[in-house]
Amino acid sequence: MEHLARFVVRRRRLVLLIAVLLLIPSLLGAVATYINYDILTYLPAELDSMIGEGYLEDDFHMASTAMITVENMPTAETLKMKDELAAVPGVRKVVWTSDMLSVEVPSKMLPKDVQDFFYNKTGATMLLVQFEGTSASAETMQAIGEIKSILRKDCFIGGMSAILADTKSLIDQEIPLYVLCAVGCSLVVLFLSLKSTVVPFIFMLGLLFPIAYNFGTNIFLGSISYITEALATVLQLGVTMDFSIFLLHRFEEEQQNMGGGELSAQQVEECMTRAICNTASSISASSLTTIAGFLAMCTMSLTLGADIGVVMAKGVALGVVCTVTVLPALLMQFRRPIERFSHRTLIPKLPRTARFVTRFYAPLLLVFLLVVTPFALAQSKVDVYYTLFDSLPQTMDGIVGTNRLKEDFNMTTTHFVIVDENLTNRQLTELSNKMAAVDGVNQVLSYEKFLGGAIPESMVPADLRDIFHAGGHRMILVNSSYKSGAEEQNAQLEKLNDIVKSYDPNSVISGEGAMTKDLIQVADVDFRNVNITSILAVFVIILISFCSLSIPVLLVGSIESAIFINMGIPYFTGIQLPFVASIVVGTIQLGATVDYAILTTTRFKEELQNGRTVKEAAHISVEQCSQSILTSGLTFFAATASVAAISQMELISSLCELISRGALISMLVIILILPALLIVFAPVIARTTRRWPKVQKAASTGKEV
Repeated sequence: MEHLARFVVRRRRLVLLIAVLLLIPSLLGAVATYINYDILTYLPAELDSMIGEGYLEDDFHMASTAMITVENMPTAETLKMKDELAAVPGVRKVVWTSDMLSVEVPSKMLPKDVQDFFYNKTGATMLLVQFEGTSASAETMQAIGEIKSILRKDCFIGGMSAILADTKSLIDQEIPLYVLCAVGCSLVVLFLSLKSTVVPFIFMLGLLFPIAYNFGTNIFLGSISYITEALATVLQLGVTMDFSIFLLHRFEEEQQNMGGGELSAQQVEECMTRAICNTASSISASSLTTIAGFLAMCTMSLTLGADIGVVMAKGVALGVVCTVTVLPALLMQFRRPIERFSHRTLIPKLPRTARFVTRFYAPLLLVFLLVVTPFALAQSKVDVYYTLFDSLPQTMDGIVGTNRLKEDFNMTTTHFVIVDENLTNRQLTELSNKMAAVDGVNQVLSYEKFLGGAIPESMVPADLRDIFHAGGHRMILVNSSYKSGAEEQNAQLEKLNDIVKSYDPNSVISGEGAMTKDLIQVADVDFRNVNITSILAVFVIILISFCSLSIPVLLVGSIESAIFINMGIPYFTGIQLPFVASIVVGTIQLGATVDYAILTTTRFKEELQNGRTVKEAAHISVEQCSQSILTSGLTFFAATASVAAISQMELISSLCELISRGALISMLVIILILPALLIVFAPVIARTTRRWPKVQKAASTGKEV
């Protein structure tokens, strides 16, 4: 490591040149990375709903659809608009009653279910738009944008494709604001805690490189979710900022050890070399816990976890590399202005807090135990929602259009039932009638419904038949009055599935409702798995680092207690959380803040090695580590809290609010509670830890302290 450190210090301009040049492929990779806006596509591929989605996409071309509600428009104008919509690039087909009957023929000639599907009682009608690409493809997004420009007054576009397009537009608008707010608020905290006026800007410049490299290397993943895209910069900034702080503090310490004052250029270079070597060993060990926490999300069946986990783990690793290469080069290159411009710091060390903790450690632990217990019980009872569309601004065009479909056509949710083509017309009719009798089903539409009216089969257009019959399967549309994710709809889907399977064991039900039901089941399992995996991974890393059986229990237990408090608060405040938050926040909080505990414990051990008593070691640990912990924790809080404050997307704001609050709670627990635990369990630590320093006796009493 020493050779690398000396190379970075002496060849700092070359290091910076290489770092800048690497930004070019990173930018190209970031631009070329596909962003997935459809969370439901991250469900396991073997689920019936996902198999059905494949049929809808490949055979029926119905996986990507939009519904347009048309009100107060003459038939001739509707036909004109329909032709304009069909001509939009990316649109495969626009389906209306004109595809079934001549517009001169009264709509009453259509079967009743077909009439009810395309017309409501007030005279409003609906156009069904099928797209060539998937719901979240760039082609479909662009097509929806052109469709909006074609729509007349009193026309509303709804459906998943429209909502996803609006989501993309909103995210594209907000992400630059996320970055600006996170950077701005982080700079404020850094100004308050660091002496140099220039260093905060150097830190932000230094973080630009690993963040850019992280986004650039996402090209090798193929795609990332919009949630990952929105949060990655903010989380990486907050999680890896403490690496920069550790390097700076170590550099300043080495300069003091060198004698302080005016040092020669060679002496400064030697100080930075030592700082790089010492920082590399410390942050490499601590970063492993953070990386392990993020990688634990790869155990989720919902591959969204792996999406976030891999990107963030990669970001932390790149942050470590850049902290010992790019950042030292920047600090050395701008050493003169760093030394020249300084100001008074407002985030001090905490000697009074240190005295308080070491004096009243027993009452502190008792009070903490009483506080944590109800939150630990409450966090498992927090209400969670799975319909992510509810987390979007309700003024979005796609949401307004979807709500209009519910109001005008009672089309709250549509199920796509796919069965084998070899079922007879009689079986299909029986199947449709049985599904229509299920509670909450207000309409069943199939090809056979057309034959049941006054229209002979020979008069039914082939294009219409192709909508319901393709790839060796038949499709039946089932409209439900229940909302996706509701218990009533999940029960409805269970009944529908039993009915459909009795006719065709290989049949599947897809659509938003079925996929949401599967999402609920998958998420419940993922919540348990990802938390257990993250705890075990961090536990093992700490165990190996300290060669101790007790220290991992104390450190992980401290952070988990903070997580209990954080995740229990929504229960007492009556706040409903998006399912994503309930799964990933605990893992993120553990991985991102366990470093504070490692830093404190390492300093505690160091002071014991220097001959301090237990209380003295705990006191010095709090006093000396508090400033770094406060700076890091408050920076993490500021970055994420600012995003939570400005985001119009409840999913993003909820995640950032929980993460920011978790950073504060973990910070307080590590400063106030962990030292108390180290004091109480000092004898246990000594017996269960290899090469732990011998505990000194207090001179006044002869007892261990």
